[in-house]
Amino acid sequence: MCYSAQIYADYRKFVRQFGAIMDIHEFARLFFERAEGISNAKIPKAMEDAFAEPQTEAEREVKALIDRFRAQRASKLEQELFQQRKRLTDAERSLATRVTKAAAESRRIATSKIEQTLGWLDDLKRTELESRDSRIFPGQYAPVLLIENGQRVVRPMRYQCRIAGKPANYDFKYPGTYNARRDSLDGFWKPLFGYSHCILVVSAFYENVSRARREGRELAEGEKDENVVLQFKPDSPHDMLVACLWSRWSAPGEPDLLSFAAITDEPPPEILAAGHDRCIVPIKPENIDAWLNPDASNLAALHAILDDRDRPYYEHRLAA
Repeated sequence: MCYSAQIYADYRKFVRQFGAIMDIHEFARLFFERAEGISNAKIPKAMEDAFAEPQTEAEREVKALIDRFRAQRASKLEQELFQQRKRLTDAERSLATRVTKAAAESRRIATSKIEQTLGWLDDLKRTELESRDSRIFPGQYAPVLLIENGQRVVRPMRYQCRIAGKPANYDFKYPGTYNARRDSLDGFWKPLFGYSHCILVVSAFYENVSRARREGRELAEGEKDENVVLQFKPDSPHDMLVACLWSRWSAPGEPDLLSFAAITDEPPPEILAAGHDRCIVPIKPENIDAWLNPDASNLAALHAILDDRDRPYYEHRLAA
C-alpha cells in the first residue's frame, strides 16, 4: 500500500511538462466548497500556494477563496488558543494551591494543544514551502493528469477513490481504496479499469513496515514489534508517473466528488527486502497517452503497459 506520497502539487508543472491545460472550474469548485463549509476537503499547502501569484481573473478568484478559508481557519485557531491559554492558567492556579491529578492532566493537555495550535498558525502564515507541504495522505487532494476530448488536463482529485454509484459509506467500509491492487483490476475496479485512467506524479513514497521484518529477523519471545515509516525514492532521471484510476461520484443533494486510486503490484526485490510487499506502478513516459486513452475492449494492452513499467532502483531510509 502507498499510504503517503511526495507529489507534484503545483499545476503549472503539469502545464509545462505535459502540455496540459488546467481545469480551472474544478479547482475553483474545490476551493469554493471548502470556503463555504460545503466540504472539509484536505488540500496540501503547496497546492494552495500554486495560486499565490495568480495570472488570470479566474486564478485571482481561486486565490481569494484560499485567502478567505485561511482567514476563517486563523480565527478559529486564535479562539482555540485563547481557550487553551485560559485552561492552562486555571490549571496552574489550581496546582499552586493543591496538587491534584485532574489539574495536572488539564495543564498537560492545555500545554500540548497550545503548542499544536501555534504550529498550525505558523503553517498558515509561512510563505516558504517545505517538503511536507507537497506530501499527501489518503483523503487529501492532489492534481492528476488525464485526457479529455483529446486534450491533456490537470484536475484536482481526492486520494481515495469512491466508485460512481457506490454509497458514500464505502469510504469507511473500504478505507484502503486509495490503492487499487492490480489483481483486483478485473474485479472490484472493473467499472474504472479500461475507462477512467489518470496519472499522479510522484518523487517519493512512504510505507509503514514492521521493524523486525525490515531487519530480517524473528521477534524474540515476549517482544512486541514496532512500526517504522520508510521513504522510498527511485534513482530515476524523472519523477514517477504513477498509473491511477479515477471516478466522478454524484448523488442527489451532494456535491460531486472526484477521486482516484493508485495502482499497486508486487514489489521489486529491494522493496520486499526492506519489509514491504506492495509497490505503486510507474509507467514509462512513452506510454502516457496510451494509458490515458484506455480501450476497454483491449485490457491486455493496458496490462502490457503495467508490465512494461519503469523499473528504477528504490533507495530507502527512515522517514523524518
